[in-house]
Amino acid sequence: MFHVVLYEPEIPPNTGNIIRLCANTGTCLHLIHPLGFRLDDAKLRRAGLDYREWADVQEYGDLDEFLERIRPERLFALSTKGRRCYADADFRPNDALLFGPETRGLPESLLASLPESHRLYVPMKPESRSLNLSNTVALVLYEAWRQNRFSGAVRFG
Repeated sequence: MFHVVLYEPEIPPNTGNIIRLCANTGTCLHLIHPLGFRLDDAKLRRAGLDYREWADVQEYGDLDEFLERIRPERLFALSTKGRRCYADADFRPNDALLFGPETRGLPESLLASLPESHRLYVPMKPESRSLNLSNTVALVLYEAWRQNRFSGAVRFG
């Protein structure tokens, strides 16, 4: 339904957590090279547990290759430099949610190439720098899924 796109991710446990998240939400995970680790990294496997086999994970040489192959409806970038709160976006199926590398975020030129309304942020206290990548992906992905009535979800309990 949605596409989670990690642009040059650096920390294996974050990506492992996101693999697990994507497996549990039916979301495709797209990894944009270069990666700061190998996909067989033990820390990645440990964080992702056994969910790697159930997750749809694709790799791309660069963002242009992803855009050309997948052709998402819209591309939303998450950044502390975003101009619009993620909760104010109106997410639709086939939207792509783009997240930058943990230590440096998305490049300014990439952000500038997107409409201001597609540059999103997660609210934080003024003295905060950023949230953990996997936490941010979970917040935004679940909001997008909620807006689409948790399409395809199974209810437990």
